[in-house]
Amino acid sequence: MSASTSHSAVDQVRAALVTADAGTAAHGIRWFDDAVTTAAAAAQALGVEVGAIANSLVFTLDGEPLLVLTSGAHRVDTAFLGDRLGGRVGRASKELVKEATGQVIGGVAPLGHPAPVRTLVDTALAAFDEVWAAAGHARTVFPTTFDELVRITGGEPTPVEAPAVTTD
Repeated sequence: MSASTSHSAVDQVRAALVTADAGTAAHGIRWFDDAVTTAAAAAQALGVEVGAIANSLVFTLDGEPLLVLTSGAHRVDTAFLGDRLGGRVGRASKELVKEATGQVIGGVAPLGHPAPVRTLVDTALAAFDEVWAAAGHARTVFPTTFDELVRITGGEPTPVEAPAVTTD
C-alpha cells in the first residue's frame, strides 16, 4: 500500500464519513499502489476473506439508480431482488454510475455522492466483524462494520440473492 494521497472523490468520501460521525473510517482510508477493482483483488491486498469486501454496485430499479452494497462472496440476483422490491432491476450504464455517484466504476464508495441514492446493504456482510468498502477511487478502501455501513448510508439491510434451496 502506498502513502496517503489525495483525489477529489476520495476527499468527498472522507468528508461524508466525518459528517456521518464515522471518523475512524475516515482516517482509515487506505491507498493501494495499484487499482483493486474486484472484490478478490481487494481481499488479497488486505489479507481478508472476499466476503468481507462490500462491493458498491449501481443498478437501476425501474430506471432509477439503486446502490447495492453486496458481499464480494456472491453476485446480486437481479430477478430475486426485483421481486423483493416490486420492480425491475437492471445494470446501470457507466454514465449513470458516474452521474448518480460522482465516482467511476471500480471505485464507487457507499457514500460521498452528489445526492442521496437509494441503498441496499447485503445482509451477508453482517457475518464479518469488519468489512471494507471502496473510498471513491479504484486504489482506495476504508474499514467499517455492517451496522455502521447501514447507518452511514441510510441503507436497507436485505439479502441480495435467493436463499439456497436444500433438499432433505
